[in-house]
Order: sequence, then structure tokens, then C-alpha cells
Amino acid sequence: MGNSFSAMADAVLILHTLVVAFIVVSLLLILAGGWRRWRWIRAFWFRFSHLAAIGIVVAQAWLGRLCPLTILENWLRQQAGIEPDDQAFIQYWFQRILYYDFPLWVFTLAYTAFALLVVFAWFKFPPRARGQ
Repeated sequence: MGNSFSAMADAVLILHTLVVAFIVVSLLLILAGGWRRWRWIRAFWFRFSHLAAIGIVVAQAWLGRLCPLTILENWLRQQAGIEPDDQAFIQYWFQRILYYDFPLWVFTLAYTAFALLVVFAWFKFPPRARGQ
């Protein structure tokens, strides 16, 4: 059973990395697309999903809460009996990309600044109203 917990933990880690990539890459695409007049970056569902995702991250940081995906991954690894030094290749590299050892206030500041940039992009290049 430990092996399935380990595989599920790896899947959660990959999902977490994809969520982070969605938030970061989407902002870059929104900014570039706004200046280059790409119509698709104004799709309401895309922009709302992006705003909601960074909003959740910022709310968690301001409330001093860990991301539920981090909590789930850690619990799954614990259930699998994996020690921190016992990392598989994929776990090692994804964690190196995703997790940093800084004080919580550094993340709160960075997430808030990023969210302000997302809000700026929302008003600078507003999404189309639903149904347009």
C-alpha cells in the first residue's frame, strides 16, 4: 500500500507544480497577449480562473495556512513511510522547483505583489463579458 501512497503523493506534487505553472505562465501570456491584441486572453473563464487561483494562494498566505496540496502530499508521503532523504527522482526535482525555505512573510509579500500585477492586468486588459 505504501507504493500507492507514494504514487499518489507524486501525482499531487505534479498537480501542484501545474497549478503554479498555470498561475505564472498565464500572467505572462495575459500581459503579452494584451499588448499583442490576442483575443483569447480576454476569455472570461480563463481570466476568472486565473484571478481565483492567485486569490486563493494570497488568502492562504495572509491567513498563515499551508496549501492544501502541500498538506495532502506530505500526508501521503507519511502514509507511504517515506523519509525526507528517501526521495524518488521526480519528487526530488519537482520539490526543488516548487518549495523554498524562506520565512512565511517573504511568500506573503511575493504572492501579494504577484496578485497586484494580476489585478493590474485584469483592468489593463479586461476580460470580455460572459457570452461575448
